[in-house]
Amino acid sequence: LIVPMMNNPHHPTGPGSSAPPPFPPGAGAGGPHSQHPQVGNATGGVGGAPPPNNDSYFTETRKGEVNELRTLLRSFDKERNPLRKREVIKKVIAYMTLGIDVSRLFSDMMLLVETRDLVVKKMVYLFLCNYATTNPELAQMCTNTLQKDCSNEDPMVRGFALRALCSLQLPQMVEYISEPLRKSLTDPHGYVRKTGVMGCLKLYHLNRDFADSCGLVDILYDLLKDNDTNVVTNCIYVLNEIMREDGGMRMNRAIMLHLLNRLHEFSEFGVMAVLDLVPRYRVANSDEAFAIMNLLDPLLRTSNSGVALAVVRCFFALTEQTGDDPLVMQRQVVDRVKMPMITLTAGGSAELVYSLLKHVDVLSQRFPGVFDDEYRQFYVRYNEPTHIKYLKVSILPKVANANNAPDIIGELSEYVGDIDARLSRLAVRNMARIACSNAGGDWGAEHVVGKLVEFLDLNVAHVSAEAANALKDVLRKNPSLREHVAPPLPRALKYTTDPIGKASIIWLLGELSDISNEAPYVLEKLIDSYDTISNASVKMALLTATMKMFFKRPPEVQKMLGRLLKYATDDVSTQDVHDRALYYYRLLKSSPQIAEQILSNLSACVAIEKTFAEEDDSDMHAALMNEFNSLSIIYGQTSENFIDEEHRVVPAMMAEENVEGAAASLLNDGPAHAHQPSTNFEQPHPKPTSATNGTAPSAAVVDLLDFGDSTPTPAPIAAPSNDGLLLNPNASMTGEAFQKMWGEIASPTLTDSFGLKNLPNTADTEGALGKLFLNTMASGELPTELKFFLYAQESHSGSYLLVQAVISKSSPSFSYTIKTNATDASKKCNSLVDKMKSALVGFM
Repeated sequence: LIVPMMNNPHHPTGPGSSAPPPFPPGAGAGGPHSQHPQVGNATGGVGGAPPPNNDSYFTETRKGEVNELRTLLRSFDKERNPLRKREVIKKVIAYMTLGIDVSRLFSDMMLLVETRDLVVKKMVYLFLCNYATTNPELAQMCTNTLQKDCSNEDPMVRGFALRALCSLQLPQMVEYISEPLRKSLTDPHGYVRKTGVMGCLKLYHLNRDFADSCGLVDILYDLLKDNDTNVVTNCIYVLNEIMREDGGMRMNRAIMLHLLNRLHEFSEFGVMAVLDLVPRYRVANSDEAFAIMNLLDPLLRTSNSGVALAVVRCFFALTEQTGDDPLVMQRQVVDRVKMPMITLTAGGSAELVYSLLKHVDVLSQRFPGVFDDEYRQFYVRYNEPTHIKYLKVSILPKVANANNAPDIIGELSEYVGDIDARLSRLAVRNMARIACSNAGGDWGAEHVVGKLVEFLDLNVAHVSAEAANALKDVLRKNPSLREHVAPPLPRALKYTTDPIGKASIIWLLGELSDISNEAPYVLEKLIDSYDTISNASVKMALLTATMKMFFKRPPEVQKMLGRLLKYATDDVSTQDVHDRALYYYRLLKSSPQIAEQILSNLSACVAIEKTFAEEDDSDMHAALMNEFNSLSIIYGQTSENFIDEEHRVVPAMMAEENVEGAAASLLNDGPAHAHQPSTNFEQPHPKPTSATNGTAPSAAVVDLLDFGDSTPTPAPIAAPSNDGLLLNPNASMTGEAFQKMWGEIASPTLTDSFGLKNLPNTADTEGALGKLFLNTMASGELPTELKFFLYAQESHSGSYLLVQAVISKSSPSFSYTIKTNATDASKKCNSLVDKMKSALVGFM
């Protein structure tokens, strides 16, 4: 239908309306911003003159986005502005990202691959990879260009081309991929090698048999020795993916220790890849386990929460192999990692904070008491997301004890009045948990009950209901508090409308009917209005409470119980209520004594040291510790509950027969179908004493998981110095022995200080002193000073020299206190001071 424009008042360009907005630069007719049909005569077009005010007619001249882009692409060679060229390609990529089908531009885009502009080349590669499967014949035509770019002198171009070539995912491309991929693995530039490693995985998924015949797995194992740690990181991920059916990458002791000794060279992403292998490693003995923990301990100072949690998981796995009680060792581990985890929860995105708090939640329940002194860190902040508020409130009762319970109860009381109903309910519920667990002692339980009784009278439905439900649980754990709970119940029942709260109050009235005079008369009103009760839980609670009340006050309750049983047996709305009433009726008819015995058992109290059956998840928490730092902690379930069996990967432990063998031995045994590492590494050793000595954040922490008990690699015996003091290079001492000896020696043998010109850091100090066999037991950095606990052993007599050293930051100086049980103590202490000065001469 052709309508005269000037006679159509509803048209956008008709009388009384403004002209349509101009097209944006670069947008033609029908472009993505076009909202109006083109209006004009034979000469009217985009940017043309407005149509004359006569009887002309508008016509649709819209071309479409794809046709317009094709025109721009075909005039690409004429465009001299490189930024304009990029904008055209960006528009194509943007349409592709939005889901618009631009596959018709494939041949035009393919012609643009011959360019020196890396940005344009990268976008063209992205387009080709995305539409290669829909245009396999055309994609094959660009193979020569991609292969040529794989030999380009620019490593970035080589990497881009190889990635695009491997991403085409066409079966017929396998023969074209193999040769560039083989060359890339020996390329002098790390970026190309890194891209080639990922290309191996794409080739494996494209043609598994061909990849196996090329020996890609052996090549990847060889690349674990690459100088570029990004290449090594990709190798670990690719090997884990290729060998996922066998439980992931196979390793031996030499490979594991080689990766651990290079850990300081990796990025945070690479560190997590290496740490993921540590739980699968079997240590040779407990000394090696402690040495590895010393090696990993400095990583706890990272700002990356993923690395910190991965280290915790490694510690848990290693403590299982030390031969000591795992729970005791793991508790020491949690005590060590507590402060790093608390620090990380103080900042970062809401998602990271939530993940960390979920791990803290599991640890605080598995190892009670560890996080108690940091309870204020779990107070809710006004600007936090709701899911973090809910989680923090749930953690608070788990970190409560007799000392901090009053503060926590007061804080939770503030949350009860929050506008968020769920937060209010959680606050009331967790106050009850503090009373049920007796975390605050007798005073805490009584104080909580007093608060809950106050909440019953609040004119807030959800708070009163939750308070009544909480009082029910508290009374089961603390029957001595009956006198405090009974008085307000009849009054609260009149104003409570929430079904759960009403059912809880009725249950409490049945329990406390012997001390509540009004209880039978309050329930009688409910029984007489039985037809108005619609909730089944309220009816069930009414039945049970009236039956209990009958055996405590039979004269007052007998008739009302009879009426209730009649109403309930005639009730056809809920089968459960009908069956329960019929069961009670027949039970009373057969033997009232048995009925009383059964009803009294329903009121049995739960011991204070036990938990309710529905809250006892200790077995689940024990299982979750095996899947620490995974989604299992977030979901609160083991992986078998949310991952299908076909997608589940059970990590394979290192073969046990290799643990006692030589360090450089390889995995020569194992399943016949499994790939084995073929790389011949030299045996590396962790060095726990010098550069990676386990440092604690506080000097008070001396017993650091017994880390000081590890024996370093034997070193040649030092020649006697001029002062005659010869120190044992293999000296070892436990933290417990250090503390005991320090306490037994009443007065210091020598206390003095000397000045420093430059301020050394902790690692430099430990390394310099360690070279003279003065070993570090523990160290820490405080705001104003560096603190060290050191020990050395004299070779001849075996006597120990213990040192507490402090390096002041404000005016650099080295203060020391030496204690020893050696004979001729003064002379030996002076000799040790001379050794310390010679070690730190570079800073004096």
